[in-house]
Amino acid sequence: MSQPPPELSVVLPARDEAATVGGLVADLRRLYPDAEILVVDDGSRDATGEEAHRHGARVLRHPAPLGNGAAIKSGIRAARGTWIAILDADGQHDPAELARLLALTREGYELVVGARRPEAHASRPRRLANLVYNRLAGWASGQPIADLTSGFRLARREILLSILPLLPNGFSSPTTITMAFLRLGRPVAHLEVDVRPRQGPGASHIRPLRDGGRFLLIILRIGTLYAPLKVFTPPAIALFLLGLVNYIYTFSSAHIITPMTTVLWTVAILIFMLGLISEQITTLLYVTLARPNGGDRSVPAPAPTDGERPGGP
Repeated sequence: MSQPPPELSVVLPARDEAATVGGLVADLRRLYPDAEILVVDDGSRDATGEEAHRHGARVLRHPAPLGNGAAIKSGIRAARGTWIAILDADGQHDPAELARLLALTREGYELVVGARRPEAHASRPRRLANLVYNRLAGWASGQPIADLTSGFRLARREILLSILPLLPNGFSSPTTITMAFLRLGRPVAHLEVDVRPRQGPGASHIRPLRDGGRFLLIILRIGTLYAPLKVFTPPAIALFLLGLVNYIYTFSSAHIITPMTTVLWTVAILIFMLGLISEQITTLLYVTLARPNGGDRSVPAPAPTDGERPGGP
């Protein structure tokens, strides 16, 4: 007879984290003995999968690196718990803090984010970037957001499954999760947690120069994913006003309407209409995701492969 699903599943996306993942799994197993612990080995070149399995985790393997977001999606699909906790596998997150996140779910929150203190960020540029993300997301959603990109979070599984098609394969999955929950009208809480220095010899897979353009796209995704009209309306108004100023100047001086005025007004109208259409598309998307059979819920968990065998890795 099959066992009932656990209350909590913990998903650890990991790539080349053999030095830390075993100890983290052991701590989680000690603190939450009834929890399901899944480590998604995202094409590691070291013994990440073996260490995780040796300490009692269920291991899913990607044959090649697919990205942090892809690992999170694999873990969500395979998890069986009512609640899914997502932690980085590099040892920065204290698993004991998870109990504080769980406590907030009893108050009705369906997403709880472990928010880092500003000084906990690895560098000043990254701290500044996260401040920009938080402010932009707060402006788009109308709600204060303490840490948009935190990799430490706890959410209800059924809602994560419904928004799975929205999640990218890269590092902006936490951003998308937070904004999608807010757009769906789900209660979201931010809880300040301690973050430890990165442990082990591994290095961060985020490269500022390589990923700078991607993070710029994250900023644009934040606005267009949540409130497209808030993104498109300001430039439309600015162009319309610029055209109006040009019209007043040319008409008062030469009593003509120049082609530049016409172009500015036309572009302003087109941008506003594009935002209006995007708003309608986004609304329809979230209506579909909010349905009981919406999202990715019909997608079954992947069958065991050579990377996930009952007898071991």
